[in-house]
Amino acid sequence: MTFKVNPPFQKMAHCHCSRCRKGTGTAHATNLTVEPSQFRWLSGEEAITQYDLPTAKRFSKWFCSHCGCPVPRLTRDGKIMTIPAGSLDTAPPITPSDHIFWALRAPWGCPSGGLPTHAEYPESW
Repeated sequence: MTFKVNPPFQKMAHCHCSRCRKGTGTAHATNLTVEPSQFRWLSGEEAITQYDLPTAKRFSKWFCSHCGCPVPRLTRDGKIMTIPAGSLDTAPPITPSDHIFWALRAPWGCPSGGLPTHAEYPESW
């Protein structure tokens, strides 16, 4: 599965919500966002399996049906493409700017590293 992203990225953040923790099996998910027009699938799009949690406003899980890897996903409103940072082959030109859903973080997770922490989505998002 391959894709192309045209910078600039809007943001990169660590999400500590329980859905992201369970969806990744780690203390947090690190995601980047871009406008949908900046993203293009090159191959493998037909292998994507999508799960939209019915009770969630934004959460969904898209993954490769062949290997199980998380893949980029379009938000339900179609306005943002969310890209799992670990799905990139090279380091992005930005670094994480925030921790979101910090109050829900795993007690064994990493410290904030000096980044701003937010109980939910920041108002500016």
